[in-house]
Order: sequence, then C-alpha cells, then structure tokens
Amino acid sequence: MTDPMSDDAFNIEGADRPGRWVVTCDHATNIVPDWVNGGDLGLPTADMGRHIAYDIGALGVARGLGAALDSPVVSSRFSRLVIDPNRGEQDPTLLMRLYDGTLIPGNRHADEGDLTTRLERLYRPYHDAIARTVESRDRPVYCAIHSFTPQLRGRPLRPWEIAVLYAEDARLAASVVQACREEGWLTGDNQPYTGKLPADSVDRHAIQRGHPNILIELRQDLIETPEQQADWAGRLAPLLQRVLDASTL
Repeated sequence: MTDPMSDDAFNIEGADRPGRWVVTCDHATNIVPDWVNGGDLGLPTADMGRHIAYDIGALGVARGLGAALDSPVVSSRFSRLVIDPNRGEQDPTLLMRLYDGTLIPGNRHADEGDLTTRLERLYRPYHDAIARTVESRDRPVYCAIHSFTPQLRGRPLRPWEIAVLYAEDARLAASVVQACREEGWLTGDNQPYTGKLPADSVDRHAIQRGHPNILIELRQDLIETPEQQADWAGRLAPLLQRVLDASTL
C-alpha cells in the first residue's frame, strides 16, 4: 500500500496511483482538533458517533474503491461539526449549531474569528489537497463517497441501499443509476436528497471544471463494519469502471 500523505486537515492515500479516478471522502472522521474547544464540542460520545459528526463507513468504502481503481483517495481529518467541507464558504450551514435535533454546544458561541480559523486551518487545506490531486490526473473523473443515516429523527425510514446524486451533469450518474438497479440494488436517483448544492465539493472540483463526476451515498447500516465496507467497494469498483469504459468521457 502506498504510504499516505497527510496533515491535520487531510489525508491522501495513493497519490502516485495512475488511475483516472479521484475518490474523495468529505465526512471521513469525527475528529475535533485540540485547538477547537480543547478537542471537545460538548457532545456526549454517543452523539459524536452518530451521522451528525461524520459519514459512518464512508472512509472504508472510499479507501477500498481507491485501491481497486488504482486511484488516489483524499479524505478529511476533521468532523463535519467543526466545519463542513461539503459546503461553500458562504453557505449558512458551513458551521452547524443544530443538526438533526442535536444542539452543538461548542459551536454555540463561535464567531467570525473562529470560522476564519477553521477555514484557514482545515477547510481550505483540504480543498487545496483535492485540487492538487485532480490537477495531477490526465482526464480526471471525480467520485465523492458519502453515507446516509437510515432515518432522521421524526422522519420516515429511508429504504434505499445506495443513492446516486448529481446536479446538472448526469453524464456518468444516469448510467451508474441504471447499472446499480441492474445489480438489484434499491437505488435512489437523487434521493434521499438532490446532489445540487452550489459550491459543494463536486461542484467546486468537478462540475465547474467540466470533469465527469459521481456522488455515491451508501446507507450506513450496510457499511458499519470493515467487512461490509470492503464488500461494497469490491462490488462498486468494477461497476464504476465498466460504466466509465462504456462512455465517451
């Protein structure tokens, strides 16, 4: 395995892999840096282990995909509750004070200075790492890996096993949806939510630059263990490569 490159904000695994794909995991961990409220947002361990703090299982799937596709993986090293790297810098949900019914005490009194520090030390270095990785590829293809909770508090159950999200650029997504359904997977087509989020990671690094892209969400109860993560990565990698090879992208 290629030694990873990392700092406090990001980790890059397989930077010298030759594949066209750039696999990203925006919500990879629930880490709170020690310089943010002493490393504690004031939430109990149970809440920091929920989907509000990170995308459960997504990092393992992303790493497995990167290895199978012989392509680099860029992942964050901070909780989305510290600052959300899958939001634009002007997005009001960039720094959450309330998420899925849970108050975030450590963000309650965060001011513009706190936001600026988190942008400069975490958010921007992470996106700079993605940009460098994308620019290092010949004809890059962007693949963002996320996971979704089976149920938000007070909301209906989400039945989908996998979701394919996209904005205006469905060049890759439409064929991936079809391929997933042909595998027999209950597949959300821009469900349980749309992939149109201006200035998010896909928009910033792929859509605005004309690169083919796909955002995949997996239901968290299906990828809780390393074995489940490896299984989904092993099934997804050949499907994604097959769809790409069949395209003119």
